[in-house]
Amino acid sequence: MQRGRVMDKNIWKVIGPGLLFAGAAIGVSHLVQSTRAGALYGLGLVGVVLVANISKYPGLSFGSRYTNATGLSLLEAYRRQGVWTLWLFAALTCGSMFTVVAAVTLVTAAVLNTLVLQPLFPSISLQAGALVLFALVALLMRTGGFRWLDGAIKGLLGTMAALTFFATCMALPQVDWSSLSLTLPAGATEVGQVGFIIALAGWMPAPMDISVWNSMWALAKRDATGHRPTPKETGFDFNLGFGLCVVLALCFVVLGTVGMHQRGVAPVQGGVGFAKQILGLFTGVLGSWSYPVVGVAALAVMLSTTLTVLDAFSRVIVILHARLRGAEQSGEVSRDLAQESGYWWAFAILVVGATALLYLFLKSLGQLVDTATTLSFVTTPALAWFNHRAMFSQEVPEDYRPGKAMYAMSLVCCISLAAFALYYLMTRFG
Repeated sequence: MQRGRVMDKNIWKVIGPGLLFAGAAIGVSHLVQSTRAGALYGLGLVGVVLVANISKYPGLSFGSRYTNATGLSLLEAYRRQGVWTLWLFAALTCGSMFTVVAAVTLVTAAVLNTLVLQPLFPSISLQAGALVLFALVALLMRTGGFRWLDGAIKGLLGTMAALTFFATCMALPQVDWSSLSLTLPAGATEVGQVGFIIALAGWMPAPMDISVWNSMWALAKRDATGHRPTPKETGFDFNLGFGLCVVLALCFVVLGTVGMHQRGVAPVQGGVGFAKQILGLFTGVLGSWSYPVVGVAALAVMLSTTLTVLDAFSRVIVILHARLRGAEQSGEVSRDLAQESGYWWAFAILVVGATALLYLFLKSLGQLVDTATTLSFVTTPALAWFNHRAMFSQEVPEDYRPGKAMYAMSLVCCISLAAFALYYLMTRFG
């Protein structure tokens, strides 16, 4: 009973990294990929969504668990496994970061243009919308740093979650359950369709990189509150964010099924066009009155994703550079990096690279998103294995180390993820 009262007392000191995880995850993977899954297959890919979430759970959860157990970031854990691990992570990060930022920004800019900018400036381009978005994120991070980020995500996510749950409840009576499948539907294993299945799983609920980001957010949260979460508190925070990701993914599959698949509406490829389709899903279920509310919620969830992704990659670049030079020092990761020049150089590099990609893939939202998510899919097994080795290393105190069941689950998931990635590569290039 006493431990429960302590948990209640510290609850607001604990909640944070898990919701930042959800803020980064609930965006393209949900609004775009889950909705497209429902539009193309109805409820036929529910099994893929569930398997993707379950198989990544151990690796993703180890980010905050390792950090709260040791006071170190996962990048330090990688360094202790061998500098080659850091170099491999650096290669994986450099190979995907521009595509990830561009994909997230394109979707967010499409929603921003549709709701705010085009009514004021009818001829504004998506690239210009993206630059406005970059400037807004830079302003938020420069003036508020982690505290702004931590506080903003809670409000933004809460708004979107409430509206999505409500819209889904309204849509449920209209669902044709005949398409529900926990296995792959007919035709989904054909070469032309495997690519989308892999892309859906790649960011469901999030790329494995987020475990590294989450470990950094956990350190920043500890520094901001002065509280070291217990294993139970750490699990509660992560599971809250992870559970929200799973439920909302299923909600968007349902909305895509009812609003598009059952009506014979195909998802469009253009960013603005697809943003309008997403808004139309909600208004079709709830009524035209909901358009401004739903619009704000959709913009909120994508803005939260853009905030977390840009902040995370900028942090990772700075800390990764430091880890390649030496061991992690106390307080090094949790300091407010948004007030340092290195952070902003990294931010600028991300903006320039992502903007260049936006010019190349402007007319193909699906292609850009699929490229980003597929890159994440094939790199997931390596990061899951690094996280497994970190969580069960000697530096993790026994009280914080997961039990035998989680050890076995993590091992099975690492092997399964590697098998899925190998199967895809053989199918794609064999």
